[in-house]
Amino acid sequence: MLPSVDPQKVASWMQLEHHVNYEMVATLEELFLDDSDRFSHFSLETNDIFFDYSKTHISDKTMFLLRSLGENCELPLAIEQMFSGEKINETENRAVLHTALRNFSGEPVFVDGRDVMPDICAVQEQMRIFTKNLHSGERRGFSGKKIDTFVNIGIGGSDLGPMMVCRALKHYAIDGLKAYFVSNVDGSHLYETLKEVNPETTLFLIVSKTFTTQETMLNAHSARKWFLQFAPEEAVEKHFVAVSTNEKAVREFGIHPDNMFRFWDFVGGRFSLWSAVGLSIACYVGYENFEKLLRGAYLMDKHFRETPLEKNMPVVFALLGILYANFHHLNTEAVLPYDQYLERFPAYLQQAAMESNGKSIDRQGYYAELTTAPIVWGEPGTNGQHSFYQLIHQGTTKVPCIFMAPAIPLNPWDEHHKVLFSNFLAQSQALMKGKTDEEALSELQHQKLPKETIEKLLPYKVFDGDIPSISIIYKQLTPETLGSLIALFEHRIFVQGIIWNIYSFDQFGVELGKQLAMGILPQLSTSPNPSEGGEQRRGEVGRMDASTAGLIRKFKEYRNN
Repeated sequence: MLPSVDPQKVASWMQLEHHVNYEMVATLEELFLDDSDRFSHFSLETNDIFFDYSKTHISDKTMFLLRSLGENCELPLAIEQMFSGEKINETENRAVLHTALRNFSGEPVFVDGRDVMPDICAVQEQMRIFTKNLHSGERRGFSGKKIDTFVNIGIGGSDLGPMMVCRALKHYAIDGLKAYFVSNVDGSHLYETLKEVNPETTLFLIVSKTFTTQETMLNAHSARKWFLQFAPEEAVEKHFVAVSTNEKAVREFGIHPDNMFRFWDFVGGRFSLWSAVGLSIACYVGYENFEKLLRGAYLMDKHFRETPLEKNMPVVFALLGILYANFHHLNTEAVLPYDQYLERFPAYLQQAAMESNGKSIDRQGYYAELTTAPIVWGEPGTNGQHSFYQLIHQGTTKVPCIFMAPAIPLNPWDEHHKVLFSNFLAQSQALMKGKTDEEALSELQHQKLPKETIEKLLPYKVFDGDIPSISIIYKQLTPETLGSLIALFEHRIFVQGIIWNIYSFDQFGVELGKQLAMGILPQLSTSPNPSEGGEQRRGEVGRMDASTAGLIRKFKEYRNN
């Protein structure tokens, strides 16, 4: 059982409040002027990842109090409980062992007294053989042509994680192989995808633990129906595979059990890309690169589990987020990768962070009287600079920023990369320094503008600055480095959930809308004509709130006109 500590009742929380409000009042620029070694003092490095947090409002005392908060909330115990397979997902009575999927230590991992590593290794071997046969051409389509396209059909963690990784590792993709991801139940998503693929050379990966997920299975059955316009029924098993635990439903769909890849209850959806849910990754970049991704995550796991809190990158990263969310009361943060390959990384983190820690009930069942899960958003640089950076620099909402960039690009155009990296450095510097009235006045005077124009423009040219940021530089975006980066953010989310005293690994908040949709769906298919039974249905609609009922009637009106 996880420790349950109300963080606001421990001494370090109250000490932090006093420290932030009355002692830590210097600006970022002033902090650098006071400490010439600040950069080396407040930075960490592991696995070719350099983490600079010197541009945050901290001192040695701040970090000591933050670590004390982690210790008061029994963080070291919680970390060990997760890795050792205790059922820390208590609301669902499950262990949380995505870390076991990338366990290269050779040590067993037990759940309910049973070592789960043999099962994990068996599925990994199944994935290795499957992708080897796919890439060699031993596995072919019903007409004898080699598979050159795959379509991953899933939603949530069964889509966003694998898609993000495939986009990120596009440089390492198997030559000639195309990857598509379909998640939205909006038929346009599947419809437009199927226009791009050849049924003779396309493999569909249906990813659903229960094989009953409404959006996924509707898309899967529509894809199957489309496929059977071109192929006989017996060809389904050559072109459809399942990542699931429901063998009966998989068989009924027409997929042979040999083409079913299992995963387990201890693997949460948004942490599942390391499992057979990542089959699309192995198909796209090859199993060797998929294994390198796992090894990179394992290295960060090892660092997280074994490193003291003061040098522990995920822990420090998490504590800084808590500092700004709970003591500076900044309820948002921007993730800004200066790496086009990481274009979907902010979206992936939105799910990972906000679905995990977007909770208002603590581990004792009481309302959490503190901020949890800041709003995460972002886009790749430099695109964002010509979009929302205006708000970050001069808006009324202060936004802590997380910048990410590689030192070595994967493309041959180094001049492009130097321009990109100069912008990466300039933005965090600009957020810290801002532009004073004097600096803005000097610039305007240098332009030899009339005095009246200068006086009018001056207020608009000032930047307050003092906006915190963290800069993450990695050597190059390799599969190993990507694995470490993802694990860094995963563990950050876990640490924050522990300190906020919430359960990070359930997601009951996604259920209500789905339940209501099941009740609404039948009413969208009925006729509004009373002679066809519409009056009875109108009565059922009428029992809803006026807005929902009115929208249903307008929907039917548009469709029938």
